[in-house]
This record gives sequence, structure tokens and C-alpha cells, in this order.
Amino acid sequence: MATEQELTAFFKDVEKRAFKRSFFHVRDEEAALDIVQDSMLKLAQHYGDKPVQELPMLFQRILSNCTLDWFRRQKTQKAVFTHFSDLESSDEDGDFNWLDTYATNRDDAESLNAESLTERKQVLQSIEKEIQELPARQREAFLMRYWEEMDVAETAAAMGCSEGSVKTHCFRAIQTLSKALKAKGIEL
Repeated sequence: MATEQELTAFFKDVEKRAFKRSFFHVRDEEAALDIVQDSMLKLAQHYGDKPVQELPMLFQRILSNCTLDWFRRQKTQKAVFTHFSDLESSDEDGDFNWLDTYATNRDDAESLNAESLTERKQVLQSIEKEIQELPARQREAFLMRYWEEMDVAETAAAMGCSEGSVKTHCFRAIQTLSKALKAKGIEL
């Protein structure tokens, strides 16, 4: 059984990655925060008594389901209601703060150089843009495998598909990303 401290430590460890994954899916910071919060609450309420080693898989599955639920609600709302606020122009640019999220731990002069920080920010924004352009299942498989560092079996279980499908989605995502980034002159 997970103790309260273990559950808290798990949430602290996973919160930024979960937010980023949700943000890539829904492209709305507030919605992504809500999805992550709902996922954490559901895990704590329904599965807080599970062993600590089971929490990552359970959380990934809950996060995927909460994201799908969000899309279903959006589809229903758009079919039933008209959102006048969608017609207004937004003053907010919605930029994600890359420097806070991807701040370096190195203390050398290069990491503090404004030019290198700007260059890194531009590269990360290019990568983010290309990840957002991936089809949903490819994006989900890619993020779980390479962002969450889940293995193929865990990813397949979280996505509710076969391991072969996960491999195919990841391969296609990598091919697409590689081609798009090379076209922009970014070699990884």
C-alpha cells in the first residue's frame, strides 16, 4: 500500500510531465491543468491503497481516460452550445514558459548565456510544434514511450492497444518528427 508521503512524492515527480503530455493533447493550459488535477484526484481516491510500483501505470491510464473525456465533453458542448467567447480575439498569447520547464542544472557560463538560452528555447518550440502536428495516437504513443519513459508493454496497456500498434505509432512519429526537424535544420 502506498503511504500518503509516497503518493505525494509520486505526484510531485509526475506533475510536470503529465501537464506537458496533456497540454500537447488539448492545446489549452487551463484544460491541461484540470485534466492532470482530475487524474491525480481519481488516482488518490480510487487507487491510493495500491502498491507504489502500480501507481505509474494506473496514473497513465487515468490520464488518458480523463483526456478522452475532455474531448468528448468538448464535442458535446460544441454540438449543443455556442461559445461566443470563441469568436472574440484573445489577448493572451498562451506561450508555455519553456525556460522554467526546461531550466538547466548546469552552472557553466554557456548555460547562462542569453544567446544559448534563446537558441534552446527556439529549438524546443520547434520540437513542440512538430509534436503537436502528429496524429493523436502517434503523439500519445511517442509521449508515453519517450517523455514518460514507459516500455512498450506499459504503453500498450495504457493506450488499450497491442504492443505492435505502439511500435508502429512510435516509428511513424519518429519518422515524421525527424523529417520535419531536419527540414528546419535541427539535427538531434
